[in-house]
Amino acid sequence: MDKSFDELVAEADAVDVSGWEFSWLDGRATEERPPWGYQKLMGERIGRAAMSLDIQTGGGEVLAGIPQRAAKTMVATESWPPNIKRAQENLRGKGVVVVAAEDRPPLPFADGTFDLVTSRHPVTAYWDEIARVLAAGGTYFSQQVGPDSGHEVYDFFLGPRPLGESGREPELAKAEAEAAGLEVVDLRSAELRMEFFDIGALVYFLRKVIWFVPDFTVEKYRDRLESLHEQIQADGPFVAYSRRFLIEARKPVHH
Repeated sequence: MDKSFDELVAEADAVDVSGWEFSWLDGRATEERPPWGYQKLMGERIGRAAMSLDIQTGGGEVLAGIPQRAAKTMVATESWPPNIKRAQENLRGKGVVVVAAEDRPPLPFADGTFDLVTSRHPVTAYWDEIARVLAAGGTYFSQQVGPDSGHEVYDFFLGPRPLGESGREPELAKAEAEAAGLEVVDLRSAELRMEFFDIGALVYFLRKVIWFVPDFTVEKYRDRLESLHEQIQADGPFVAYSRRFLIEARKPVHH
Protein backbone atom coordinates (compact mmCIF):
# COMPACT_ATOMS: atom_id res chain seq x y z
CA MET A 1 0.00 0.00 0.00
CA ASP A 2 1.47 3.34 -1.03
CA LYS A 3 2.03 5.85 1.75
CA SER A 4 -0.23 8.91 1.77
CA PHE A 5 0.99 12.45 1.22
CA ASP A 6 0.78 13.13 4.98
CA GLU A 7 2.74 10.00 5.86
CA LEU A 8 5.48 10.67 3.31
CA VAL A 9 5.87 14.28 4.42
CA ALA A 10 5.76 13.57 8.17
CA GLU A 11 8.40 10.84 7.84
CA ALA A 12 10.75 13.03 5.78
CA ASP A 13 10.23 15.99 8.11
CA ALA A 14 11.25 13.97 11.18
CA VAL A 15 14.44 12.32 9.92
CA ASP A 16 17.87 13.63 11.00
CA VAL A 17 19.54 15.64 8.21
CA SER A 18 22.95 16.31 9.78
CA GLY A 19 26.09 15.15 7.97
CA TRP A 20 26.58 15.03 4.25
CA GLU A 21 25.47 11.62 3.17
CA PHE A 22 22.27 10.85 1.35
CA SER A 23 21.65 7.12 1.78
CA TRP A 24 18.15 7.88 3.10
CA LEU A 25 17.28 8.76 -0.50
CA ASP A 26 18.38 5.39 -1.91
CA GLY A 27 15.64 4.18 -4.24
CA ARG A 28 13.72 7.45 -3.78
CA ALA A 29 15.84 9.92 -5.72
CA THR A 30 18.76 9.77 -8.12
CA GLU A 31 21.37 12.23 -9.31
CA GLU A 32 23.75 11.58 -12.16
CA ARG A 33 27.43 11.81 -11.22
CA PRO A 34 29.80 14.10 -13.11
CA PRO A 35 31.78 12.20 -15.75
CA TRP A 36 35.23 13.11 -14.44
CA GLY A 37 35.15 11.27 -11.05
CA TYR A 38 36.28 14.01 -8.67
CA GLN A 39 37.16 11.77 -5.72
CA LYS A 40 39.47 9.56 -7.81
CA LEU A 41 41.22 12.58 -9.37
CA MET A 42 41.52 14.23 -5.96
CA GLY A 43 43.12 11.04 -4.58
CA GLU A 44 45.70 10.96 -7.38
CA ARG A 45 46.69 14.55 -6.56
CA ILE A 46 46.86 13.90 -2.80
CA GLY A 47 49.15 10.94 -3.53
CA ARG A 48 51.58 13.33 -5.25
CA ALA A 49 51.36 16.07 -2.59
CA ALA A 50 53.54 16.77 0.44
CA MET A 51 51.12 19.08 2.30
CA SER A 52 47.43 18.99 1.39
CA LEU A 53 44.49 21.08 2.58
CA ASP A 54 40.81 20.24 2.02
CA ILE A 55 38.60 23.32 2.56
CA GLN A 56 34.97 22.97 3.74
CA THR A 57 35.39 19.23 4.15
CA GLY A 58 31.84 18.76 5.50
CA GLY A 59 31.84 15.53 7.51
CA GLY A 60 35.05 14.52 5.76
CA GLU A 61 33.22 11.89 3.70
CA VAL A 62 34.99 12.54 0.38
CA LEU A 63 38.45 12.72 1.93
CA ALA A 64 37.80 9.64 4.10
CA GLY A 65 37.06 7.60 0.97
CA ILE A 66 40.45 8.35 -0.61
CA PRO A 67 43.14 5.68 -0.20
CA GLN A 68 46.11 7.96 -0.99
CA ARG A 69 48.01 10.01 1.58
CA ALA A 70 50.00 13.21 1.27
CA ALA A 71 53.68 12.64 2.09
CA LYS A 72 53.87 14.97 5.11
CA THR A 73 50.63 16.48 6.38
CA MET A 74 46.93 16.42 5.52
CA VAL A 75 44.67 19.14 6.91
CA ALA A 76 40.93 19.71 6.52
CA THR A 77 38.84 22.73 7.54
CA GLU A 78 35.15 22.90 8.39
CA SER A 79 32.99 25.61 9.96
CA TRP A 80 29.82 23.85 11.13
CA PRO A 81 30.18 22.22 14.60
CA PRO A 82 28.14 19.02 13.91
CA ASN A 83 30.22 18.45 10.76
CA ILE A 84 33.51 19.19 12.57
CA LYS A 85 32.74 16.41 15.02
CA ARG A 86 31.78 14.03 12.21
CA ALA A 87 34.89 14.93 10.19
CA GLN A 88 37.11 14.25 13.21
CA GLU A 89 35.51 10.80 13.59
CA ASN A 90 35.78 10.04 9.87
CA LEU A 91 39.33 11.32 9.41
CA ARG A 92 41.10 10.53 12.69
CA GLY A 93 42.21 7.09 11.46
CA LYS A 94 43.51 8.65 8.24
CA GLY A 95 45.94 10.98 10.00
CA VAL A 96 44.10 14.11 8.86
CA VAL A 97 44.18 17.15 11.14
CA VAL A 98 40.68 18.72 11.24
CA VAL A 99 40.73 22.46 11.94
CA ALA A 100 37.62 24.43 12.89
CA ALA A 101 37.72 27.49 10.62
CA GLU A 102 35.17 29.93 9.26
CA ASP A 103 34.29 29.60 5.58
CA ARG A 104 35.29 33.20 4.96
CA PRO A 105 38.90 34.48 5.08
CA PRO A 106 41.39 34.35 6.53
CA LEU A 107 42.36 30.68 6.54
CA PRO A 108 44.39 29.99 9.72
CA PHE A 109 47.56 29.04 7.83
CA ALA A 110 50.78 30.78 6.85
CA ASP A 111 51.47 31.93 3.28
CA GLY A 112 52.73 29.23 0.93
CA THR A 113 51.96 26.30 3.27
CA PHE A 114 50.32 23.79 0.93
CA ASP A 115 51.28 22.32 -2.41
CA LEU A 116 47.69 21.08 -2.87
CA VAL A 117 44.41 22.72 -1.87
CA THR A 118 41.15 20.90 -2.65
CA SER A 119 37.50 21.75 -2.13
CA ARG A 120 34.33 19.97 -3.17
CA HIS A 121 31.34 22.28 -3.53
CA PRO A 122 32.70 25.30 -1.67
CA VAL A 123 30.00 27.83 -0.79
CA THR A 124 32.36 30.54 -2.05
CA ALA A 125 35.89 30.15 -3.39
CA TYR A 126 38.04 32.93 -1.93
CA TRP A 127 40.66 32.98 -4.66
CA ASP A 128 43.09 35.47 -3.07
CA GLU A 129 43.15 33.36 0.08
CA ILE A 130 43.62 30.13 -1.88
CA ALA A 131 46.51 31.73 -3.77
CA ARG A 132 48.02 32.96 -0.49
CA VAL A 133 48.18 29.55 1.24
CA LEU A 134 49.40 27.74 -1.91
CA ALA A 135 53.12 27.20 -2.32
CA ALA A 136 54.70 28.30 -5.60
CA GLY A 137 53.97 25.55 -8.13
CA GLY A 138 51.08 24.34 -5.96
CA THR A 139 47.65 23.31 -7.25
CA TYR A 140 44.05 24.13 -6.36
CA PHE A 141 41.65 21.38 -7.43
CA SER A 142 37.91 21.79 -6.92
CA GLN A 143 34.50 20.57 -8.02
CA GLN A 144 31.99 23.40 -7.75
CA VAL A 145 28.28 23.88 -8.07
CA GLY A 146 27.62 25.35 -11.48
CA PRO A 147 25.25 28.07 -12.71
CA ASP A 148 21.52 27.86 -11.94
CA SER A 149 22.01 24.35 -10.60
CA GLY A 150 18.70 22.61 -9.92
CA HIS A 151 16.78 25.82 -10.63
CA GLU A 152 13.73 23.72 -11.55
CA VAL A 153 13.31 23.00 -7.81
CA TYR A 154 13.53 26.67 -6.86
CA ASP A 155 11.22 27.67 -9.71
CA PHE A 156 8.55 25.20 -8.63
CA PHE A 157 8.44 26.53 -5.06
CA LEU A 158 9.24 30.20 -5.52
CA GLY A 159 8.49 30.99 -9.16
CA PRO A 160 10.98 31.40 -12.01
CA ARG A 161 13.95 33.70 -11.66
CA PRO A 162 16.26 34.95 -14.40
CA LEU A 163 18.97 32.50 -15.42
CA GLY A 164 22.62 33.30 -16.04
CA GLU A 165 22.98 35.53 -12.97
CA SER A 166 23.86 32.97 -10.32
CA GLY A 167 27.51 34.03 -9.99
CA ARG A 168 28.50 30.39 -10.42
CA GLU A 169 29.48 30.52 -14.08
CA PRO A 170 32.72 28.56 -14.75
CA GLU A 171 34.15 31.43 -16.81
CA LEU A 172 33.67 33.74 -13.82
CA ALA A 173 35.62 31.35 -11.58
CA LYS A 174 38.39 31.22 -14.20
CA ALA A 175 38.57 35.03 -14.36
CA GLU A 176 38.66 35.30 -10.53
CA ALA A 177 41.38 32.64 -10.26
CA GLU A 178 43.47 34.47 -12.86
CA ALA A 179 42.92 37.79 -11.09
CA ALA A 180 44.36 36.17 -7.94
CA GLY A 181 47.48 35.24 -9.91
CA LEU A 182 46.67 31.59 -10.58
CA GLU A 183 46.87 29.85 -13.93
CA VAL A 184 43.79 27.77 -14.82
CA VAL A 185 44.94 24.46 -16.33
CA ASP A 186 41.60 22.63 -16.51
CA LEU A 187 37.95 23.70 -16.62
CA ARG A 188 35.09 21.29 -17.39
CA SER A 189 31.31 21.49 -16.98
CA ALA A 190 28.51 18.95 -16.70
CA GLU A 191 24.71 19.00 -16.54
CA LEU A 192 23.32 16.16 -14.45
CA ARG A 193 19.79 14.81 -14.29
CA MET A 194 18.14 14.59 -10.85
CA GLU A 195 14.91 12.64 -10.26
CA PHE A 196 12.68 12.61 -7.19
CA PHE A 197 10.34 9.60 -7.08
CA ASP A 198 8.17 10.72 -4.15
CA ILE A 199 7.41 13.91 -2.24
CA GLY A 200 9.19 12.64 0.89
CA ALA A 201 12.46 12.53 -1.03
CA LEU A 202 12.07 16.17 -1.99
CA VAL A 203 11.16 17.24 1.57
CA TYR A 204 14.29 15.50 2.87
CA PHE A 205 16.40 17.10 0.13
CA LEU A 206 15.09 20.61 0.81
CA ARG A 207 15.65 20.27 4.57
CA LYS A 208 19.23 19.14 3.98
CA VAL A 209 20.31 21.26 1.01
CA ILE A 210 19.00 24.51 2.43
CA TRP A 211 20.10 26.92 -0.29
CA PHE A 212 17.56 25.67 -2.84
CA VAL A 213 14.57 27.11 -0.98
CA PRO A 214 16.16 29.06 1.89
CA ASP A 215 13.02 29.50 4.00
CA PHE A 216 11.74 25.97 3.43
CA THR A 217 9.49 24.37 6.03
CA VAL A 218 6.82 21.76 5.42
CA GLU A 219 4.17 24.03 6.94
CA LYS A 220 5.08 27.04 4.87
CA TYR A 221 5.12 25.14 1.56
CA ARG A 222 2.43 22.55 2.25
CA ASP A 223 0.26 23.65 -0.69
CA ARG A 224 3.14 23.48 -3.20
CA LEU A 225 4.20 20.11 -1.78
CA GLU A 226 0.70 18.77 -2.13
CA SER A 227 0.41 19.85 -5.76
CA LEU A 228 3.85 18.37 -6.51
CA HIS A 229 2.81 15.11 -4.84
CA GLU A 230 -0.17 14.96 -7.19
CA GLN A 231 2.05 15.81 -10.18
CA ILE A 232 4.50 12.97 -9.32
CA GLN A 233 1.62 10.53 -8.91
CA ALA A 234 0.20 11.52 -12.28
CA ASP A 235 3.34 12.07 -14.38
CA GLY A 236 6.18 10.22 -12.65
CA PRO A 237 9.37 11.58 -11.09
CA PHE A 238 10.04 15.28 -10.65
CA VAL A 239 13.11 16.08 -12.77
CA ALA A 240 15.67 18.83 -12.26
CA TYR A 241 19.19 19.38 -13.57
CA SER A 242 22.14 20.06 -11.33
CA ARG A 243 25.24 21.64 -12.78
CA ARG A 244 28.84 21.08 -11.74
CA PHE A 245 32.19 22.27 -12.94
CA LEU A 246 35.71 21.12 -12.30
CA ILE A 247 38.49 23.69 -12.01
CA GLU A 248 42.20 23.16 -11.56
CA ALA A 249 44.53 26.12 -11.11
CA ARG A 250 48.23 26.36 -10.48
CA LYS A 251 50.26 28.96 -8.64
CA PRO A 252 53.14 29.93 -10.94
CA VAL A 253 56.73 29.46 -9.88
CA HIS A 254 58.41 32.85 -10.14
CA HIS A 255 62.08 32.74 -10.93
